[in-house]
Amino acid sequence: MTDSFDDPPPAPPSERASFPDGLRFAFGTLTVLPARITRWDRPAARSGMACAPLVGLVVGLLAAVPGSLLLLLGGGPLLAAAVTVAVPAALTRGLHLDGLADTADGLGSAKPAEDALRIMKQSDIGPFGVISLLIVFLVQVAALANVYADGWARGALAAVLAAVTARLAMTLASREGVPAARPEGLGAAVAGVVPHGAATAAAAAVTAAAALAALPQGLPAALQHAAAVGAGLLAADLLLRRCVRRFGGVTGDVFGALCEVAATTALVTLSLG
Repeated sequence: MTDSFDDPPPAPPSERASFPDGLRFAFGTLTVLPARITRWDRPAARSGMACAPLVGLVVGLLAAVPGSLLLLLGGGPLLAAAVTVAVPAALTRGLHLDGLADTADGLGSAKPAEDALRIMKQSDIGPFGVISLLIVFLVQVAALANVYADGWARGALAAVLAAVTARLAMTLASREGVPAARPEGLGAAVAGVVPHGAATAAAAAVTAAAALAALPQGLPAALQHAAAVGAGLLAADLLLRRCVRRFGGVTGDVFGALCEVAATTALVTLSLG
């Protein structure tokens, strides 16, 4: 999720957006899956960002299928993990990874907020961005390969959980009180739109669902999966606070960085023990 997008058609004024409008907003802005955005306003953004974990569920399932099939066909955990990690990148045209790289360049520039934001809008990637991409790719693949080594079911569940946690981090970053760093762009469109209650309810629901999904593997596994959601959200929140202090608020690039950091942290947590 970055500030690079085609302007969607204007929406009629309304205080509320329907659930389908929110789903279209979420899938249309967070993936390349066919979803025509019918409304582009604050109510649609509110509903859409609250639906972001559902986008993660679909992305995670689509990523888990080829990885699990490769493992079952004898491809090995490393190959299965590499393909699984590649699918979300393809489903987003790499925009979240681009956001991670741009955010790393902005944070690493040590320049005033206005200059750092200008660096983030440039089309090239600096050394901080390149290093961040390499580290995230290596850690995600290594962690997921470790989980796939315990079987395709554990690997598939880890892929889904990481994708959902990543988009849940976006929901929480869109909560009330989080400012936008710029007056324009996708970050400004979704900053502060999700009520605190809705954000908290989404986090609780995803954590409970993660534990229940892993419960057939035993209580320790259920607790570990719930902890993975919490760890991913904590890492993303720490980055969010840093970006708000550094840039004065959030941008689309920051949302992409939060997504990748949350997913990576969740996978590392699941790979332990």
